[in-house]
Amino acid sequence: MFKTFTTQLAGRTLTLEFGKMAQLANGAVLVRYGETVVLSTATASKEPKDGIDFFPLSVDYEEKLYSVGKIPGGFTKREGKPSEKAILTSRVIDRPIRPLFPKDLRNDVVVVNTVMSVDQDNSPEIAAMIGASAALTISDIPFAGPIGAVVLGLVDDEVVINPNAEQRAKSRMYVTLAGTKDKITMVEAGADEVPEDVMLSAIIKGHGTIKKICEFIESVREEIGKPKFTYTSADVPADLYADVKALVYDDMKSAVFTADKQERDAKIDAITKKAVADLAEKYPDGKAKIGESIYKIEKAIVREGILREHKRVDGRGLREIRPLSAEVGLLPRTHGSGLFRRGLTQVLTIATLGPMSEVQKMDGIDLEETKRYMHHYNFPAYSVGEAKTSRGPGRREIGHGALAERALEPVIPSVEEFPYALRLVSEVLMSNGSTSQGSVCGSTLALMDAGVPIKRPVTGISAGLVTNPDDENDFVTFMDIQGIEDFFGDMDFKVAGTEKGITAIQVDIKVQGLSYEIIRQAFELTHEGRAQILNEVILPCISAPRETVSKYAPKMYQMKIDPDKIREVIGTGGKVINRIIDETGVKIDINDDGTIFVATIDEDAANKAMDIIKGIVGDIEVGTIFEGKVTRTMAFGAFVEYLPGKEGMVHISKLAKHRVEKTEDVVNVGDIVKVKYIGLDKQGRMDFSIKDVE
Repeated sequence: MFKTFTTQLAGRTLTLEFGKMAQLANGAVLVRYGETVVLSTATASKEPKDGIDFFPLSVDYEEKLYSVGKIPGGFTKREGKPSEKAILTSRVIDRPIRPLFPKDLRNDVVVVNTVMSVDQDNSPEIAAMIGASAALTISDIPFAGPIGAVVLGLVDDEVVINPNAEQRAKSRMYVTLAGTKDKITMVEAGADEVPEDVMLSAIIKGHGTIKKICEFIESVREEIGKPKFTYTSADVPADLYADVKALVYDDMKSAVFTADKQERDAKIDAITKKAVADLAEKYPDGKAKIGESIYKIEKAIVREGILREHKRVDGRGLREIRPLSAEVGLLPRTHGSGLFRRGLTQVLTIATLGPMSEVQKMDGIDLEETKRYMHHYNFPAYSVGEAKTSRGPGRREIGHGALAERALEPVIPSVEEFPYALRLVSEVLMSNGSTSQGSVCGSTLALMDAGVPIKRPVTGISAGLVTNPDDENDFVTFMDIQGIEDFFGDMDFKVAGTEKGITAIQVDIKVQGLSYEIIRQAFELTHEGRAQILNEVILPCISAPRETVSKYAPKMYQMKIDPDKIREVIGTGGKVINRIIDETGVKIDINDDGTIFVATIDEDAANKAMDIIKGIVGDIEVGTIFEGKVTRTMAFGAFVEYLPGKEGMVHISKLAKHRVEKTEDVVNVGDIVKVKYIGLDKQGRMDFSIKDVE
């Protein structure tokens, strides 16, 4: 049965349509927000997946280029692997809904959001988040939603809900916010040094709109929602858990509070092996469940220590950061490098500078066509002591790279100030929690080492959380989570920024939401931690960007010409500009506004290229000397190509100081000669002299 439900969201019409499309899915909705249209579906397997100890949720966000009237590039002319933007959006949808499923559910659940039409004023990401929430809520899949989602902008110091394209261009932040009626479930932000109090106020305002979205979806559920199906719980049997706990609890408590990670892991491995061996007779098929029991016991001990005793596994205080260190200039031939370490988390970031022709071209459904600043993040298996080969970046790696990119983007100088394309690569060498924020710190070091005049250094750190499930007001927040606290805690609240304010946020949670007080405390902790990292290790290591770029980096030179003369510099089929490049060895990029960038490590070559361009587009002064090639000889003199594509005449009387009977007695076709410009002849041609060069 076809049903339509309509409400207003940020002054625009939001419509949810059910019963027309994808009716074989457990839940499906067509979302219309302005002229943006997204089909969201939720499907669950009928049986649980065997042999796994996690909830198998998959979320996809599929960008279709027909949604913006584009035909895909390449030979296949169809969409291929998801774009980076699509992967990041999938993660943004996944994070707020994942904690709302039962933890013991093992049925496959797949949420697919297909973008069918895009109106740039109305975010397809927000339409997809609302659609995923609505599809799950009205389906028979167990789900403790709904959630709502909005984008927050900051225009002229006013918080704007779901800013349109014009407002986004002026906004100082772009915050994707999701939540239930009661709490915040996800924050993903890029911001231009926005203070913590302004960010918190924006989140509270955005949550007001989210509550209305949730109430709207709940009204839909009351009318057309299906009863939730029953499922087979994958929880550990109570009797097996009790036996394992009685056997290992005391040893586990001692092992967990071992400061050295490797020693701690070895002790826990030994406890696990002993438990499996001791209980093998009673539970011959229970090896996996015994392992899960030990995991739950270890988790309970870690959480209880933090919540009740404010005791962390490595003995640190709640506001204490692990030992810090920083180095720059480690790699002699790269343009910049920075090594940042926090405890057993170690990240090496390398900066590469390139000409503007090397910006990344985007083929997506939004307005962004190129990206000048790129950040990539690699997480090899050896960083956690595992023996696995590399399979390329996954969603996590792409997400962490994008987070660091957002964190540094506000401090990157403009093209006019620093006319380079920039690529940073963060190599995670050791991982024990919060490598993404380690890559932010490493990137600051690498950029300053490369001589990039960033506005201010950026640092990042994360805050953790442990809550009492029986009392939402009983919780503890703490600074600088390490791996074990990330695994067993309730929150990874990552914040990056400068001394002036926040530049990026990413929040992962395992509970069903965060209160405003938890968020306030997380901002306070991360602000304190960022300042400590900046003042204790970043600035003592390198206090300001280097005054010059590396001798191995291309030097960038700029000049401006009349846009109407660009075609003269390029020439037919690129003939002229390619000649300049061949003769000088430089790289040349030309913008439509007439700005020309010349890239080379040789200053003389740059000056020569720019002089050639000036000669092509400008009025040549009498007396200017050129080196050119003889292209033709005639009885009355020779023609010389003094600039690429530009010829002038040397009269026979100007070939030499003595009388010349025949042009070929002095010059021949192909000769390289120096000529001096002496003015225009009677026919308006450029007139040159060889004999007057001296």
